[in-house]
Formats: sequence, structure tokens, C-alpha cells
Amino acid sequence: MTTTPAPERAETEAMIAEVLSQYPKKAAKFRAKHLKANDPEGSKECEVKSNIKSRPGVMTIRGCAYAGSKGVVWGPVKDMVTISHGPVGCGQYSWATRRNYAHGHLGVDNFTAMQITTDFQEKDIVFGGDPKLEQVCDEIVELFPLAKGISVQSECPIGLIGDDIEAVAKKSSKKLDIPVIPVRCEGFRGVSQSLGHHIANDAVRDHVLGTGGDSFERTDYDVALIGDYNIGGDAWASRRILEEMGLRVIAQWSGDGTINEMASTHLSKLNLIHCYRSMNYICTTMEERFGTPWTEFNFFGPTKIISSMRKIAEFFDDEIKAKTEAAIARYQVRFDEITKAFRPRLEGKRVMLAVGGLRPRHTIGAYEDLGMEVVGTGYEFAHKDDYTRTYGMLKEGTVLYDDPTAFELEEFAKFLKPDLMGAGVKEKYVFHKMGIPFRQMHSWDYSGPYHGVDGFAVFARDMDIAINSPAWDLLEAPWSKAGEVA
Repeated sequence: MTTTPAPERAETEAMIAEVLSQYPKKAAKFRAKHLKANDPEGSKECEVKSNIKSRPGVMTIRGCAYAGSKGVVWGPVKDMVTISHGPVGCGQYSWATRRNYAHGHLGVDNFTAMQITTDFQEKDIVFGGDPKLEQVCDEIVELFPLAKGISVQSECPIGLIGDDIEAVAKKSSKKLDIPVIPVRCEGFRGVSQSLGHHIANDAVRDHVLGTGGDSFERTDYDVALIGDYNIGGDAWASRRILEEMGLRVIAQWSGDGTINEMASTHLSKLNLIHCYRSMNYICTTMEERFGTPWTEFNFFGPTKIISSMRKIAEFFDDEIKAKTEAAIARYQVRFDEITKAFRPRLEGKRVMLAVGGLRPRHTIGAYEDLGMEVVGTGYEFAHKDDYTRTYGMLKEGTVLYDDPTAFELEEFAKFLKPDLMGAGVKEKYVFHKMGIPFRQMHSWDYSGPYHGVDGFAVFARDMDIAINSPAWDLLEAPWSKAGEVA
């Protein structure tokens, strides 16, 4: 199989310089901070600037603070009704977009895929929406008597007109005898959805954490699964591994999770965090307040699954370590079958990634397990510590990009000639038109799970289907001769 060699550091720097030369000087100076050739040692020259507001007029793939709170943290809590407080638009466009699977009956004891809004009109902006919010809370309890709580997700107008959602939540909580959680996640806060995660974590800290578990029977093997939103069943796949290690998962945050699980998580012996960017805040809070240790883990692909299992087992006794090794031995047979089937079809294929705050680094090992190479990766809303964790996972010279513009991604793709692009739905059809196979790596393109043992089989199959589909023979990539003529 003939493959294009990965670019050297000098080549990557030249590519970045060429792309920046197309910008006005001021924009080029700004974007230069966000585009770097990787140094595995993470030298000062390699540091990628992040968590800075996007350049006005430059297309960004970021979301807002409301999206981070409602769409990621609070929305997947299945037995709570989430109110999009404000005009209908934000709630409608954030409705049921992430495929957060959850057990239960929709509209009875599972409300994750429902769109509840206060539907602000002009008079609500002028006179305030507090009465309408109280009315909606009353209606929710009447319509959904099995709901265990309500979260109020503030859209932009709420912060602008000064509605007192805290007072309404306090009054409604007392009147309705269920927790009503106010969340000040107006979309304009912060530079991206990342601050929305933080605000949501703080709301959990202030209103939920430590309020449950009075009759909870504890064991020495209780763990909490943090930062897994059960996209396509990911949390279930991860939970199976933990349980086969001999551990008891007492809470899932927040895919297929409940408010009681969140309220009782402080009783966990160990918090296991998958999505560091969205949930490290609550893990550090529990460590400071309750002394609960926490550790990151990665259940994408055999290499990371096995290393993470052994890392987790080190927190427990020899019985757990023995069960872990026995589980690894069983899994290895399945892993070998998967790699034998798919690696010959994917060996040497090149991947570019541009996703949220986890997968640009967490999926690297899974691609490498299949013989593929990540030649470019970056985050939509990462912070400095996310990049620090990424540098050592990539070869020297691999291009890194933070909050990349549409222009940058397209130009890098023309230079790097990837066999696969993994990004979000906003990028999907651009790359299809470029003749580049694509996987939607926010919600698995309606597939999944990708976590865990069975998830690796689905991941390998989907990458094979995307790259080796004969449909691509009908399209011309921009760097081909026919593409240039077209």
C-alpha cells in the first residue's frame, strides 16, 4: 500500500505560514497563536493558545455557554425536566441533537429528548419572564408527576433583562416539593461552551451534590462514571468494563443518570472522569470537599482501554486487580479479532480531527490500533491543559489547531491529503464535497457506541465503511488533477 509520508516539522510550519499569508495582517497575527507544529516535549514554541474568544468575522465551529450547560451537563439527566428559559429558538436548535441514550419511558420517567421552553415573546422581554417561569414549573409537575427535578437553563435575554430566576426557583422548589435548579448559563457568557460546563458544574455543586445517599449502602468498590454522556450507548459500554473489573458504578454523569445519583456521588470511593474538559471542575470540588480521589481514563481502543483498566485497578485491592487481568485476557481475544479484520483495510490511512474538548486526543490511540495515523488535530473549546495532555500523543510536526476556521481546515486538508476527516456536522458536507470521507465525531454519525470493547468493533467498522466506500470513486479530491480542472 502506497501512503503519503507524514510531514516534517519544517513542512508543517511552512504550511501554516502559507495559510496565514491569506489573512489580513491583524487576523494572521491573531490566528498564528492558535496554529502550531507539534513538539512531543511541549516546548514553549509549540504551545497552542486556547480559550480565547473567536475572531469576529471568522467562521467558528464553537457553541455557546448555554449549549455547554444544557446540551452537555444537564440535558442528559434523564429524570429531570430541563427548561430552555427564553425564546423558542435556542431550545429548538439544541433539542435532541446529541443522542444521549437513557433507559425509561419518554415523557413518563425519562425527559432527555423533550423540548420544554418558556417561549419568550416581546411582552416577556419588556415586563420580565419570572411569572411565566413559575407557571411553566407548575405545569411541568402537573404534566409529569414522576419528574424528580427541574433545571432552568438561561438563554441570553434572561441575563440582559435581569430576571431573578434564583428567587423563582427557590419559591417553586418549596411549593412543588422538588428541586428546581437555576443555571445562569446565558449564551454570551465566556468564549465558548466550555464556560457553560463550568457554570453547570457549579450549579450541581451548590444545589445537588451531597444532598442524597442517606440510606445508601456503601461498599469498598463504589465508583462514579463522570463525563460520559452516553452518546449511542457509550456509558453503558464503559460501565460493563468497570463492573467486570469488580467495581460498582453508583452514578453516571450525566448520560442515563439521575438527580439522585448526582446527589449521592460524594459517597463514591473513586471518581472516574472520561471527558476532562466538561467535568474536571466537579471532580476537584469533590476531592476538596469530601476527599474523593479522581483519575482520568480512556476507553477508546484496545491500547487505551487496557492501560486505563490497569490504572483504575491500582486504586483498589488485589481482588480487583485479579479480576481486571482476567477481563483483559478475555477482551484481548476480541480485540485481536477486530484488528485482524479491519487493520489490513485501514493500515496507513491518514486522519484529521477537529472536535470538542475530549476526542481530538482520546481517539488517537484507537486510530493507531487500526494502523491509522492522526496527521492533524485540534479542539473547538479546549484550555491549555488539554493541549498539554495532547502534545506527547502525537509525532513531531503534526499540525495542531485551536478553534480552527473553515478556511484553515480546508487548506490543511488540501496539503495533508487525509483519507478521513473527523469533525462535527457543520463540517461534514464541506468535506464530502471535497471528496474526503468523513465521520461525525460528536454523535458518531447516528452510530455507536465507540467506547469499550464492543464499541471498538463499531468504531473500526464505521471507519472502514467511511474510507473504503466505493462512492468516493465517483468524486474527485481538490488535489487530484481532475479536481483541479473542475
